[in-house]
Amino acid sequence: MSEAGPGQVLFAFVRHWARRSPGGDAQGGERGRLVLVTEAVHSLTRRGVAATVNAIAHEIGIDQSGASRLVKGATEAGYLSMRASETDARRREAALTASGHVLLEQAHHWQEEVFDRLTEGWSERRRLAFQRAMTDLIARSHPGDTGGR
Repeated sequence: MSEAGPGQVLFAFVRHWARRSPGGDAQGGERGRLVLVTEAVHSLTRRGVAATVNAIAHEIGIDQSGASRLVKGATEAGYLSMRASETDARRREAALTASGHVLLEQAHHWQEEVFDRLTEGWSERRRLAFQRAMTDLIARSHPGDTGGR
């Protein structure tokens, strides 16, 4: 059997980390889902894309009904709020609450700790090159972002 190609390695990497969550406790799965949807709203908002349920579904690669359940759970947990769109009152958009920002700060702290552990012994140059390469891949995956989704 031949060595896995770069695409296979990328998707193995994504699958591996998609199953990890901050804390790693028995509630990690639920907390991971809350972080996932909160992070999606944060990412969309930072890119100037309205955080509608459909946009969230597209962002995390699931169907609209699954995204709706995630948004509902994060809203009930106090991490998101839903409001009418400023441009179209028929649309509802998600926004982070103060608790949602705290959740993301904690998740981001955990993510940085994990990255530091995994890259222990790497030069700063290698760490930055890896970060830039991942950033480029992410940017290329969002070429058609629009606020109208």
